[in-house]
Amino acid sequence: MTASTALLALETTPLHFAYPGRPPALNGLTLAVPEGQRVGIIGPNGAGKSSLFLALCGVLKPDQGTVQVFGQPIQTGHFNPAIGLIFQNADDQLFSPTVREDLAFGPVNMGCDPAEVEARVAAALHLTGTEALLDRVPHHLSGGEKRMVAIASILTMHPRLVLYDEPDANLDMRARRRLIRLQQADHTLLIASHDLELILEVCNRLILMDGGCIIADGEPAQIMVDAALMEAHGLEKPHSLVPHAHLNGSAEPLR
Repeated sequence: MTASTALLALETTPLHFAYPGRPPALNGLTLAVPEGQRVGIIGPNGAGKSSLFLALCGVLKPDQGTVQVFGQPIQTGHFNPAIGLIFQNADDQLFSPTVREDLAFGPVNMGCDPAEVEARVAAALHLTGTEALLDRVPHHLSGGEKRMVAIASILTMHPRLVLYDEPDANLDMRARRRLIRLQQADHTLLIASHDLELILEVCNRLILMDGGCIIADGEPAQIMVDAALMEAHGLEKPHSLVPHAHLNGSAEPLR
């Protein structure tokens, strides 16, 4: 299905935003994401990726433009359980005395009864492999543990659209593989990451951002294999797409 025929999980009119005294972080960016897509967002530091996510979930108010999630307008400062944001820094997201309370916070404030809250917390702990952390103090955890708990705290709310801002930061290989398995869930997702191999493995659409604009939008490997395009925007072609010599003398990408 195309964006025009599928149910749109996300749709914006041109978004503009600038922090005081700085160049535009979002410069007329327009985005439509059909339900079920897994969209990777790449670009150099300062491209506007985090600002885009903050605008999409209502944390940041655009100077111009609107955001709709599943046909409903996003209002700045208003909670919308249909969309969840995994912050780039887990310390910005975790605030309760224990992991249990952090995970329960969303469902409790959504009005879930105690049994439902308990079930959602247990399911999120299982999905993220964090059962042993239930009664720990979040800010005493390692960076990777915080990251997985932050993800779990969003999953307890059963969002239909999830925004992952550098989700694999501080993760070891085992946690990274678990994160990749999580991306096979039925919710729509956007992932902003410098880990291009993660994007190739998880996403079926890629957006390259720079200067608050969308530079390229299409199939991940087709965009990333363009070395000139990637280099022009401060990126490198992923290792798996670089031709490597084989024993038979041929040269093919690893993928």
